[in-house]
Amino acid sequence: MKPRRSVLYMPGANERALEKAKTLPADALILDLEDAVAPDAKEAARDRVCAAASSGDYGSREVAIRVNGLDTEWHDADLRAAAQAAPAAVVVPKVNSARDVHNIERALELGGAPESTKIWAMVETPVAMLHAEEIAAASDRLTVLVMGTNDLAKELHAEFVPGRAPLLGGLSLCLLAARATGKVILDGVYNDVKDVEGFEAECRQGRQFGFDGKTLIHPSQIDPCNRIFAPSAEEIEHARKVITAFEQAGQGVVTVDGRMIENLHVEEARRVLALAETLGG
Repeated sequence: MKPRRSVLYMPGANERALEKAKTLPADALILDLEDAVAPDAKEAARDRVCAAASSGDYGSREVAIRVNGLDTEWHDADLRAAAQAAPAAVVVPKVNSARDVHNIERALELGGAPESTKIWAMVETPVAMLHAEEIAAASDRLTVLVMGTNDLAKELHAEFVPGRAPLLGGLSLCLLAARATGKVILDGVYNDVKDVEGFEAECRQGRQFGFDGKTLIHPSQIDPCNRIFAPSAEEIEHARKVITAFEQAGQGVVTVDGRMIENLHVEEARRVLALAETLGG
């Protein structure tokens, strides 16, 4: 089980930021060629990001490259360069259909990308919400859905409010699609880096929904995100009690702390312990 609790966007045009990322405790990094890079800096950033992604200097952190969108003049060159750099994944903005996924996959294959380079599809438009299952199921190479909540709110003409009520329909559709197709799904970013309380509340909401982790825009968000998306000591203890009680009973009804336990609870307990073991807990 590969943890992706905290996935931090890093600006591809900023060499100091790419260097700093080597020391940050994020589970994964997205080296960004899209929003974080001005048009006249795209080519230089592409070279810098691809060199960083292929350097092997980021330790156990998963390193992905976010390319420019399919409808931009930089997309094709970004994909060719990323294929050669062979990062853990290529993150593609505004994926709206299975055809988009197939085109990305074909371009990576033609560019010589190894099988280990996966596709992370950003779903951030009303069209993508309505075709989320189709997108998620389009390719085995696609392993992660990434929520683009800023763009989704913009296209919905929605307001940013605590609890994200205007976005819940889209979030739920994408979560259903990810779970139906066995894909990982990452929650969108939280924009106010100074609002620690609001950020932690949204992390807790994302975990309660079932997201595997959250995309981040600032290093200060990493530690609280890692903590909230990791099993707590109490959850680990409860998972062990559930498994022990179920195995000792062998069959019949089992209760733990007054609650009935079934196979589905045991499966979830094993998932919790597997994640905790991966994280060293």
